[in-house]
Order: sequence, then C-alpha cells, then structure tokens
Amino acid sequence: MNLSKRLEKNCGKLIFDCTDEELFSGILKTVNELKEEKKCEEKKRKLYYISAEFLIGKLLECNLINLGIYDELKKILSDNGKDLSKITEVENEPSLGNGGLGRLAACFMDSVASTGLFGDGVGLLYHFGLFRQVFKGNKQHEEKNPWMDKNSILTKTDITYKTEFKDTTLTSRLYTIDVIGRKRTNKLNLFDVETVDESIAEDATDFDKTDIKKNLTLFLYPDDSDEAGKRLRLYQEYFMASNAAQLILEESRRRGATPENLAEYAVIQINDTHPSFIIPELIRLLCESGVSMDNAIETVRKMCAYTNHTILSEALEKWHSDTITAIVPQIMDIIKELDKRVRAEYQDESLHIIDTNSLVHMARMDIHYGFSVNGVASLHTRILKETELNNFYQIYPEKFNNKTNGISFRRWLEASNPRLDEFIVSLIGDKFKNDYTRLKDLEKFSNDKEVLQKLLEIKSANKVGLCGYINEKQNRNINPDSVFDVQIKRLHEYKRQQMNALYIINKYLDIKRGILPKRPITAIFGAKAAPAYTIAKDIIHLLLCLEDIISHDEHASEYINIFVAENYNVSWAEKIIPAADISEQISLASKEASGTGNMKLMLNGALTLGTHDGANVEIHSLVGDDNIYTFGDSSDLVISRYKKGSYKPSEYYEKDKRINEAVEYITCNKMMETGDKESLKRLQNELINKDYFMTFPDFADYSTTKDRMISDYENRLEWAEKMLFNIANAGYFSSDRTVAEYNKDIWKI
Repeated sequence: MNLSKRLEKNCGKLIFDCTDEELFSGILKTVNELKEEKKCEEKKRKLYYISAEFLIGKLLECNLINLGIYDELKKILSDNGKDLSKITEVENEPSLGNGGLGRLAACFMDSVASTGLFGDGVGLLYHFGLFRQVFKGNKQHEEKNPWMDKNSILTKTDITYKTEFKDTTLTSRLYTIDVIGRKRTNKLNLFDVETVDESIAEDATDFDKTDIKKNLTLFLYPDDSDEAGKRLRLYQEYFMASNAAQLILEESRRRGATPENLAEYAVIQINDTHPSFIIPELIRLLCESGVSMDNAIETVRKMCAYTNHTILSEALEKWHSDTITAIVPQIMDIIKELDKRVRAEYQDESLHIIDTNSLVHMARMDIHYGFSVNGVASLHTRILKETELNNFYQIYPEKFNNKTNGISFRRWLEASNPRLDEFIVSLIGDKFKNDYTRLKDLEKFSNDKEVLQKLLEIKSANKVGLCGYINEKQNRNINPDSVFDVQIKRLHEYKRQQMNALYIINKYLDIKRGILPKRPITAIFGAKAAPAYTIAKDIIHLLLCLEDIISHDEHASEYINIFVAENYNVSWAEKIIPAADISEQISLASKEASGTGNMKLMLNGALTLGTHDGANVEIHSLVGDDNIYTFGDSSDLVISRYKKGSYKPSEYYEKDKRINEAVEYITCNKMMETGDKESLKRLQNELINKDYFMTFPDFADYSTTKDRMISDYENRLEWAEKMLFNIANAGYFSSDRTVAEYNKDIWKI
C-alpha cells in the first residue's frame, strides 16, 4: 500500500478533508505500522542507558525522517493543501528533561537506534516534568507542565515491579516510548508509580513532598531546598534504580543469562550520578538470588560504566547515610559493605565512599564499583585525571577515558533546518548522512560567492521565521536584519549569562550617549533557573527588567534589544538555533564539561564566541583561529585562582570603569522602578563581593572580542565563509560518532 492510501486508511477519510488533529492521529498510526516492519531482533548483549532525564522533544518529524518518509509525506500533504509543520504543532513536547544532560541522553538514544545497536533507555515518567516557566512581574514563576494527552506517544505495558522502602512498598508501571532509528526501533523505558495523584499539585513548588505514594513521579528535580525535598529526590532515585535493576535481570534471564554470566548479557551506562543506586541494588538482588557477595560485586563491576558530566561539587551527589537508612536501609547495608572493602585497601579518606561526616559519595561508588569512567570533552577528561579525580586516576588509570559529546544531526539539521540540509545535499549529495565527517567536502566551496550568498539567504530566511514564531508566542517584534546574538542554556552562574547582561548594559548606555552600532543587535536568551537557585532567578529578573526597559525606549530599541524566550525547550531551540548568528559559549574555563548547544549552533552556521572551555576547545582545533572568536583566562589560571583563593571581584569593580558602570546600573532608579529592589540589590552585591564564577576578569576581553565579532559581521561574504567552515567541520560532533566510540571502548554490544 502506498503512503497516501495508507494515511487515508488510518485517518478514515480523504487527506484533503482532514483537520490537522485528524492528520496527526493518522500519521501516528502510520508511523506505528511502519516501525513494526523494521527488523529489530534481540541480541545477546544489551545496553541499558539509565538517566534521570531524557529531553526528547517532539518526536514525529524525527521519526518520519528516520523511517525515510519525511519528504514523501510532506509532498503528499502539500498536494492536498496541508502543511506538515502545522500538523506537528499538535504534538505536545514530552516534559521529561531539563538541559544538556537530558538532551544528550535523547541524542544518544537516537544514535543507538540509528546505528543499529541493541540498547534501551531507562528513566522515570514525570507527569509534569521540570516545570513550566512563566514570566510575571519580570520574574520567573514555576507552574506544573502537564503534557500527556490522548495524542501521547506513550505505550502502557503490563509490566509492574515492587519497590520496597522502609515505610512503604510501591508498585511501578512501565510505559515505553518507541525510539525509531534509521536501522532499528529501540525503547525508552519509563517507570511510573501506580498511586500517583496529579491533583495534589497546585503548582510546581506547592505540593505535599512527604506523600510519596502520590507525588513520586510528578516532577523532575523537585525543589530540594528543604529536607522533604531532599528525601523525595532520594525516593525517586532509588525507585528508578530498583525498577531498572529488576527490568535488566528479567530481560537478561529471558535471553538466557544466569546470575553467573549476567555481565555477558547486559551493560549499564550510568548517566551522571542520579542512577548510582543501580550498583548496590543489583548487588543486593543478586545476593538474594543466591550469589555470594564477592561474586555479585564482581559481576556488577563488569556491568556498570559511569559518565561524569561536571566537576561542580553540588552535582556530584552526596547523601547522608542516616537519610538512606531511614528510606532504604537494605541499600545502606550494601553501601557499608562496599565502603568497608574500599577502606581495607586504601587509607586515603578521599577515596572512601562514606566520609567522616557520614556522607555517601555516589561518584566514588561508581568509580570503585564500575569498569569505566568517562569525561565528555578532552579538556574535561584532562581535568578529571589531573585534578578533580586524580586520586582515583592514580589507582584506576585503565578505567578513565574520554568520549566527547555529540548531537543527532537528524534532529538538529534535517528536522530543524531543512533549508540548510537541502542546500548541503545539492552541493555534496546525501552520502554525508551516513558519515557526517563528509561535510568536510563543503570546504571546496569556500571561495564560491554564489554558495556563500545562498548560505546568507538561508540564514536570513530562518531569522524571518524565528521572528514570526516570537511574535506568535510572545507578541514581540524583532528586527530580522539585526545580529542575532544567542545564549540558550540552563541558567547557572558558571554559564555566565550575567556577563552577557553587563555587556548589554554597557552597549545600551553607549547608545544613550550617541555611540551607535553599525547594525542593530538582538540578544536572545533561553533559560530556566532551578526554583531554589536564588541568584540564578535574580539573573533572569535582571534580563527581564532590561528587556522591559530597552523595549520601551523608542530610540535605543532601534539599535539593541533583548528577547527572553518563555519556557525555553526543544521546540524553542529548533527555531532559534537555525537563526542564530553568534553562539555565546562563555562559561568560566574548566566549569563546562562539554556543552552540546555549541555543537548545534556550529552545525547551523553560527559562529562561536567562547572561552577555552568544554568542547569549545575541540571546535577551535577543528575550525582554526580564523573561524572562532575566543577570549578569557585559561582553565589552568582559573583552577590556580580557586586553589589560592586569590580572586577579589571588588578590585575589578573599583578599577574597571565599564564594569563599575554596568554593575551600578543594576540598582539605578530606572531599574529599581522596573524590578524588585531586593532581588537587584542581592545580585549586585553578589557580583561585587563574591562573583564565584569570575565574571569580571574575563569581561574586558569578552567585550572587546564581541565588538570585533559584530564588526566582522558587516563583511558579509567573509562571515559566510566562516559559517561554511563551521558547518563543514561539525561532522565530528555527531552523536553517531560518540556512540560508536562508547560501543567500541565500553559497551561492546
């Protein structure tokens, strides 16, 4: 049956007569039929990628691309007066992730399936996800974000497991989402609790955190600023690990595994420390089945690999042993045994799983009782080996390896930027889609003015499209001929949105003095701040106040504007990234493990303005000095400053006029009239007296480099040549390459 007839059958009427909602349902049925035709045989060894979050975004377009029917379906719909892009708007975006960690997991799942590997994701089914970000009074407010409806892509299974806590036993229910790749269909396994009650949550922060039976799977990363929130997170993490362990054991046994050879059938990737309880839980379950403690530990050690995503201390999870004992005493017994074995071998306190304050260090457990530890960019892995985890590297050098992050080009080129994708195919053919390093062939067009002009036209069309989307979503008019300066990432001080804000203040004040830029500048932000992260929310407040003031300044707004996307998510990213001119990657050197937004923006022809941090280092090495704009202190200098405690922000504030002027503006009369006095004063005081992520030392270099970048933008063909070199060298950052490296060196499936 041809595609047109199949779709009409699934819609129950002619395509021309269908509503967008009816077509969406019909296309979903068609996708489900076609994915069943893919040969997806089980194999002996299987990957289980366990993660607290999977920021998968809307799936329909990517599924159509991976099934190879996207172009054909688009034409069929167009011939019937229908627009596929409008039909896909019917789909709700699954609220299952937050930032780069969750998006990386989603890209990996796509690449695992598209490269033909046998592997599933495992996580939790959050009813309301992180939260829906709403701007009121120039502040972030958090609301619940329901996303599951009749058009949901979830499949309910009959698989349930029991998870025992000290005070209760919960029954899980497994739901799955099909991960349709180019070569096979895998699963994203998401566990829910049968007794969850959505009605107890009035909003994202106001609910009874103690009623575990009703609240366990409501929210991703519930506010843990109080003890009840901390305990809820621990309940979530153990629930995830317990169900994952039971699923792994059941599936492996079905494929022929025994407790003695389990490691031949399953390999587990622990994505950050949230799933770390999988180690003691598997050991506990194996011991319950009659395996000796020694053999259980050795089996699990051969199965588990750990990815470290950050050196930030707050992200390297630590749980007080009393808390674990109060919630899951059976797991604390196993952890104590694991720690006892470490102590018998090593006297160094920094290697012990349980420290002198009775804190259980999850990363330490992962390293001791797993077989692989990987960083996610070359600089990050070097820092892990040389400083942050050097004591572990000294005893386990063979475990440490680097796996530079990657992105799914099917999502971030084909689906989100079809204009650019089609143009690349017209230049070099489509073989690059099987080996993205073939994008390098684009370099031969570096002196072709027609090609360079076409790149500029594509970028311009994408900017016009983004302006329309912004107007539709937030009723803001943005000048498509302005420079689009984009910083889209989780709001955290180390990512330094505050540095960008200080630059904007300086530029705004210059315009008020009559110093006008050659071309208007639009600073585009997308960011959520954790509900309990006060300073991060203060930075969002600063940005929204500046947006308010500048947009109402009739003269200045002709030359500079700020736009902050409300409830930034994958759908926003798919519109912003193809339209971006400047990619702000300005984290403090040594703090951003990798980044993946930098890769997505590079692939879509934005030029990087970045520090020598994370994967910026690898972008620089690929594109060369002429096609990236770098600035700022080195990671070695930053690490040295922290070690010596030598940084005093007040000295920069007092000596640098531009810093002083920008920081003073935060609490000027206009700002105090527009915003919240307490919030603005608190942020100003934080910058002057703490500035833990060293905004001020890099500020002058950042400002000068950014000014040079904006000036270079006026040489349009030279700028287009830089764009071309970035696109041509982005192939290394395909998640297909990353996953292949994981499989070769770690998973071996």
